[in-house]
Amino acid sequence: MSVEIVRFENEFRLSAEITLPQKLEQVFSYFSSAHNLEQITPAFLKFRVMTSENIPMSSGTIINYNLRVHGVPIRWTSLISRWEPPFRFVDEQLRGPYRYWIHEHTFEETEAGVLVKDSVRYQVFGGSLVHDLFVKKDVMKIFTFRQERLLTLFS
Repeated sequence: MSVEIVRFENEFRLSAEITLPQKLEQVFSYFSSAHNLEQITPAFLKFRVMTSENIPMSSGTIINYNLRVHGVPIRWTSLISRWEPPFRFVDEQLRGPYRYWIHEHTFEETEAGVLVKDSVRYQVFGGSLVHDLFVKKDVMKIFTFRQERLLTLFS
């Protein structure tokens, strides 16, 4: 289990990985339901999927969310730009709090279970100063919570 954020030129890159002791199809199936994102997002964000209950996931799917960042209501719209079950998918922010946010999810079967990797490339309004003062800590909390919750759900 690991979460790391590094700066690369004008963007930030988050890398997170965890091995879940389950089968690939089971893990990918969980991630295939956008509504499961509510279970693995910390309560302080008050995160809710606004798109209908049955979202057919594929390249081109658009999903709408509401959340709160430090009490400020935010609408987030993401596009599933790549859908390659059961190994990979990519979601990209179309509307939200970042200049851009591109999140690649990969799933690899190993002897110990499924290696789940999150790779996020993003930029924030206000650049490095805003990132270092506010955003980095929140993003680290979100992905650390996500990994702890996934371990609980899949162990």
